[in-house]
Amino acid sequence: MIINDTVLRSDWIVACKIEDVKEEPIQVVIMGERVVLFRNEQGIHAFKDLCIHRGAALSLGCVKDGNLVCPYHGWEYDSEGTCTSIPQLPEGKSIPLKAKAIKYTCRTEYGFVWINLENNNPEFFSFPEFNDSSYRNILWGPQEVNANPPRIVENFLDVGHLSFIHEGFLGVPEHPEIGDYDVHTDGGRIFSDEIVIYQPDPDGTGVAKDVYYTYEIVRPLSVRFTKRDPDTDNKMTILLTILPIAEGKSIAYGIMSFNYETGTSDQEIIDFQDMIFAQDKPIVENQKPEDLPLDLQVELSLKCDRMSIAYRKYLKSLGVTLGTE
Repeated sequence: MIINDTVLRSDWIVACKIEDVKEEPIQVVIMGERVVLFRNEQGIHAFKDLCIHRGAALSLGCVKDGNLVCPYHGWEYDSEGTCTSIPQLPEGKSIPLKAKAIKYTCRTEYGFVWINLENNNPEFFSFPEFNDSSYRNILWGPQEVNANPPRIVENFLDVGHLSFIHEGFLGVPEHPEIGDYDVHTDGGRIFSDEIVIYQPDPDGTGVAKDVYYTYEIVRPLSVRFTKRDPDTDNKMTILLTILPIAEGKSIAYGIMSFNYETGTSDQEIIDFQDMIFAQDKPIVENQKPEDLPLDLQVELSLKCDRMSIAYRKYLKSLGVTLGTE
């Protein structure tokens, strides 16, 4: 079923990693829409996964001489979606003007492919760490979650659960307190003060200490936090971005960025993040109501929930409907 959230459909939505688009076309489902991605010399392109002729999935076809070829009758579409060949037509017969694939705006940024379903090409958000040579960047995901994006995103912004869900890794129950902090809006940015969090081993040395977290809302489906070590000024930033597949089903992706040597391999870092995310999944998948209440009176909030409150207000101001009530 197509999800008609015009706010999200008008935004950039992550589709997959760039490396996932190889020689053969692939299908990605975005908000109920089947999308085919394929690569040629001009780059990566995105069409509605539908041949105008008899409704075949173009993702089952192939790429020939830079054109996407329908698997059913061999119709060929160029990078703009224009049909350039219909094998069944007699020689000299012109191709009907309606013979086009539906093209979506597509771009590659930060190691991912992003799609705009409404083709209005909005401004893209900034993630400066990715192009900063002093940072090591690691792509994470895909991780399927049986939940709508707002619940997944809010879990990421929730600082109060670290001592319990991630006990022994990101916090300990003996130090659950979260000090007061404010959330700021500046030039479209929504971000928190640095929040002091006690962690048992924040840098792999085995020494427990306070670190500082700063959270930021980037877009409705993309958020980030930075963890800073006050002793060394080492910083780790994680960007989380969500692909809505269907009602109640999403895929999470991320970028992990470090400005210091971690002493661990990329795969070890990914495995750790997988483990942390696996601790969050059953909580998020079983929260009630499934849709995030935008009426702040529905659930009881504390001062330490200011970041999630800001996210709910942000979604309400934009008019996001998927996964909200």
